[in-house]
Amino acid sequence: MADFLTRWQQLDWDDITLRIHSQTSRDVERALNATQIDRSGLMALLSPAAAAYLEPLARRAQQLTRQRFGHTVGIYAPLYLSNLCANDCTYCGFSMSNRIKRKTLDAQEIARECDALRALGFDQLLLVTGEHQSKVGMDYFRRHLPAIRARFSSVMMEVQPLTQSDYAALKPLGLDGVLVYQETYHQGHYARHHLKGNKQDFFYRLETPDRLGRAGIDKIGLGALIGLADNWRTDCYMLAEHLLWLQRRWWQSHYSLAFPRLRPCAGGIPAASLMSESQLVQTLCAFRLFAPAVDLTLSTRESPAFRDSVVPLAITQMSAFSKTQPGGYAENRPELEQFTPHDGRTPQQVAAALRGAGLQPVWKDWEFFLGRET
Repeated sequence: MADFLTRWQQLDWDDITLRIHSQTSRDVERALNATQIDRSGLMALLSPAAAAYLEPLARRAQQLTRQRFGHTVGIYAPLYLSNLCANDCTYCGFSMSNRIKRKTLDAQEIARECDALRALGFDQLLLVTGEHQSKVGMDYFRRHLPAIRARFSSVMMEVQPLTQSDYAALKPLGLDGVLVYQETYHQGHYARHHLKGNKQDFFYRLETPDRLGRAGIDKIGLGALIGLADNWRTDCYMLAEHLLWLQRRWWQSHYSLAFPRLRPCAGGIPAASLMSESQLVQTLCAFRLFAPAVDLTLSTRESPAFRDSVVPLAITQMSAFSKTQPGGYAENRPELEQFTPHDGRTPQQVAAALRGAGLQPVWKDWEFFLGRET
């Protein structure tokens, strides 16, 4: 069976860019009034012409979000297990060329992190590592995932791309979902930012979500790192094509989307294309109309004021009090961090802001008595 690579090869980056930028106000109005948004409708809603329609776009996005998800917002925390990495990437604080201190948590240190996260109220985790196959690979995951999963109702991972058999082996150990961001769908830009290591393989990464689908992973997270390519609108549209492909073939899985913008980090680069806050709102609302039932995630890369304003419109999952370094919750050591988060509020402060907006913070993904296997 073909992977998304088959569809990606049919897509012309420059043609898509021209089509998005040629959309008119009439195209935007047609999309806003449509019952279901198709590819051309998404192009219109991502276009510069849609900037003048941000208020009606936001109103419709908020209505759809409340209809599909009620007044709830899931809260999770990233747990960084290691900052070891065998890749050299221009935008990442964990890049092997950066002279930072390296740390991989052992079982005792992981337990301390879990204790600290539980004390903060978290019950949903995203496990994060640098990409280092030998020292932070399948042996490490097999050894530590079951103990972490026993403490939390939901565990996802954001690590190096694995094989289909590896994902299938991790699922009975407690893996609920995997985030694997393509970073950019432009092969040339991708090559300029991935200088050494396995992450240079654009196509292996591109095919990872298909391997997740074949392995039966419950939730698959997609995303583009906004600022790597020279046109963020085109990257976002390519992300939509990826989502459509996966939903039609691996319909048993759930999906989430994220649009992280570049943040300052050790050895970091300036963004090739800038997405303003209003443009991020436009993008999130456009995707809510395009994919009403998909989770949209917002991280602590964004400011507290911005997160408070945009979460009620389209967001269903958000991180809080993120520490982007191994051991960051039990022992704060900023010299180990991947990047500096913008929203440093405590989980309780984030939850209070949600309640103030009429939303209910949800700490637990599901209850064990519902019959799901651990």
